[in-house]
Amino acid sequence: MRRRRTEIFSMSFLDCICCGFGAVILFYIIVAGRTGDVRLRRNDEIAAAVNKLDEQVLIGRKNLVLLRNTLEETRTEEVRASGRADQAVVELRKTKVELAHYDADSLASIEHINRLKADVQALEEGNRRLEGGTNVKGPQGENLVRFRTGGDRMYLTGLSLKGRRIAILLDQSASMLDSTIVNILRLRNLPDAEKRRSAKWRRAVATATWLTARMPTSAQFQVFAFNTKARPLVAGAPGNWLSGNDPTQLSKVIAEINTLVPNDGTSLFNAFVALKTLNPAPDQIILLTDGLPTQGATGFTLKRNIRVDERAKLFDDAVTRLPQAPVSVILFPMEGDVPAPAKFWNLSRKTNGVFMMPSEDWP
Repeated sequence: MRRRRTEIFSMSFLDCICCGFGAVILFYIIVAGRTGDVRLRRNDEIAAAVNKLDEQVLIGRKNLVLLRNTLEETRTEEVRASGRADQAVVELRKTKVELAHYDADSLASIEHINRLKADVQALEEGNRRLEGGTNVKGPQGENLVRFRTGGDRMYLTGLSLKGRRIAILLDQSASMLDSTIVNILRLRNLPDAEKRRSAKWRRAVATATWLTARMPTSAQFQVFAFNTKARPLVAGAPGNWLSGNDPTQLSKVIAEINTLVPNDGTSLFNAFVALKTLNPAPDQIILLTDGLPTQGATGFTLKRNIRVDERAKLFDDAVTRLPQAPVSVILFPMEGDVPAPAKFWNLSRKTNGVFMMPSEDWP
């Protein structure tokens, strides 16, 4: 029997080949599909990272703009500070020049004041010699109220009340508490009773009381207290004048003087304007103060100190408001106010008044 011929590419072999090829294709499809998923995931991750970087870049640009603005503001402030520094240097130089000028004036003023004191002392000695050389007493005064002191020094040499209408201006500002700035700052925060007991203020009150007590009976008078504002202590008859022949009115004025409390700044402008309310106008003015004014009609803000030349300008402005009458000044000097004596002395001289500074132990 003839043997059957064996074929290499039989149906079984072809089936195996096809199955293997199909398995390879299936494996490739599976691998390719998973690779696509991985690629998509990586693309999403990269896109998220890019978006995050874009956001960081945007924030960085915003911060850069803020830094640039801050730098510009810093440079602008630096320019302003440089300008202020230059201005401060100019002001410092100007202040040094002013101090040198007022130092020179102060020496002249002190010399002049010393001469005036010597003249006053000579007059007092002359009066004492005259009084000691006669047994005849002068005429009795016409005082309607009493003025009490601890001794017999009840006089202001050279100052006489001879007007028909006499106006007295009493400075009630805080500087009347003491002659030194340190003590003024200390005393102004104390109770009113303590302020009234300050030595300088007691001298001013005693002087005003002395003048009021010696008011001529034939005269009309009015007493104004002033700081930033001015007011009459007692309202008078039409024209706001009081009668020197009325003991009741004199006593009321003296009582009001003793209730005053020093406070606030000094406005000579408003004090002199208040004299305009008197009708007829005064023919003698007596001013009790301690230095140049610190305020004008409306006052200064408190954010800075007022310079000496500004106070002198305020004084000159206030003088333009004075009525035409002799002005006598009784000055209770304050430390550091060097031009004040010369200014007030010149005002008294030009108006035919009297200028004086009472001794510290008066009356």
